Amino acid sequence: MDPSGGCPHADNARLLARGAVASVVLPGEIEGMVVLGHEALKEFLQHPEVAKDARHFTALREGRIAEGWPLMTFATVEGMTTADGEDHRRLRSLVSRAFTPRRVEELRPRVEELTASLLDDLARAAEADGGVADLRRHFALPLPMGVIGELLGVDDEFRDRLHHLCDRVVATDIGPREAVAANRELVEVLGAIAAAKAERPGDDLTGALIAARDEAGDRLSQRELIGTLVLMIIAGHETTLNLITNAVRALCGHRDQLDLVLKGEVSWGDVVEETLRWDAPVSYFPFRYPVRDLTVDGTVIPKGTPVLAGYSAAGRDPSAHGPDADRFDVTRPARPDAVRNLSLGHGAHYCLGAPLARLEAGIALERLFTRFPGLDLAVPEAALARHASFVGNSVRALPVRLTS
Repeated sequence: MDPSGGCPHADNARLLARGAVASVVLPGEIEGMVVLGHEALKEFLQHPEVAKDARHFTALREGRIAEGWPLMTFATVEGMTTADGEDHRRLRSLVSRAFTPRRVEELRPRVEELTASLLDDLARAAEADGGVADLRRHFALPLPMGVIGELLGVDDEFRDRLHHLCDRVVATDIGPREAVAANRELVEVLGAIAAAKAERPGDDLTGALIAARDEAGDRLSQRELIGTLVLMIIAGHETTLNLITNAVRALCGHRDQLDLVLKGEVSWGDVVEETLRWDAPVSYFPFRYPVRDLTVDGTVIPKGTPVLAGYSAAGRDPSAHGPDADRFDVTRPARPDAVRNLSLGHGAHYCLGAPLARLEAGIALERLFTRFPGLDLAVPEAALARHASFVGNSVRALPVRLTS
């Protein structure tokens, strides 16, 4: 795997042509595998003999993973994404009520209000710089960060720092010293936030988690509290940030598709779903581990191997999405559940925040292009620098011109 990230789609197509499962070399010369084919990935994600707990990670258990390994947080953070069975159900239940369809729909007015305010900020930023502004910085980032920050009760003063630290934690090109420092600081910042919330409880998700930690019994440990906050902050804004950014890029590069949406011939929800499929916000998500040697689509994945979920590859798998799978098409017919895109996961670990991500992205895109229908990229697509990570799939900045 290229630690510097880059656009995954050419490599995905090359690997998919050879099979649905591939061997890869992770940073630190650690042997791993990636499941890329849609059906193979769907099977793997819900297989009863595939675990998330890093005690099944052979190289880690044998001490072959060095301190500062850039993917260490994905493997060892204590939270629902690294738990199995009853532990997973316990941790997931503590936050699931905040993300039910009803609770998410109740957030709609606040998302709309925040979107309107950020569009004003975007316009001011463009006016100050000759009509060009970084849409990622001024719009796509502060919207989901603002929403998850309010859900968790995180004050504005912490949000920029948290985003910077999360960005370093998910980077795969980071050095060991930087990785250790970023993880340590992220834990310290979240620990300070939790301590302040414990002194001044509020009606927010962090307060609910603290209450669970302080109850009698074993509902939540301190390490699980901090781990859950880490996961909520990262997943609560990085995925939606990339989704909005990728959707704007796709629409700017396919003006005929944008016209169809603006005319009302297809919905903004269709845009969101096609973007999730065509340019998934997460490319290769770490990790799952077979608890025994497992054969997937004819390929043996040895017990204890760290396996990446190849979401960006599965979204363009021709065997599931047709011979034109690499074409962005918002009019693509709705697919039956059997072949729905997997970019937000599948099975017991399906993304809890999926309804919120879809709501935020749909509102953001509709309001953005309704206000600025002539919005276009200010530089060629090829000039956009990519994420320094093979986990996240997007660009580092998105300069746009608000009027064409």
